[in-house]
Amino acid sequence: MRLIGLKNCDTCRKALKSLAVAGQIPDVIDVRVDGIPAADIAAIVGIFGDKAVNRASTTWRGLSDAEKEGDPATLIAAHPTLLKRPAIERDGAWTIGWKADVQAKYLGA
Repeated sequence: MRLIGLKNCDTCRKALKSLAVAGQIPDVIDVRVDGIPAADIAAIVGIFGDKAVNRASTTWRGLSDAEKEGDPATLIAAHPTLLKRPAIERDGAWTIGWKADVQAKYLGA
């Protein structure tokens, strides 16, 4: 299991804490420190399309209108903090965010 996120993201911290309590310790990829592998960006955008972009982020608000119209994979590659977080991969399957449906998948709730 891998979790792609930010160490200072509240949602990512909640996810990591909940996963640890459930006995699941993912490998963590911090987008600011480690970046996001191109293959992972391609897989995430291939599944979620433009929903993979976090439009509530400070980074998004700082983009020009022209940049906001760009390809999601290109945007995330150029600005890794635009990835909706956390992105979790387990056994080749991806989820994004930490809403009830994602929590149920990983925590069995």
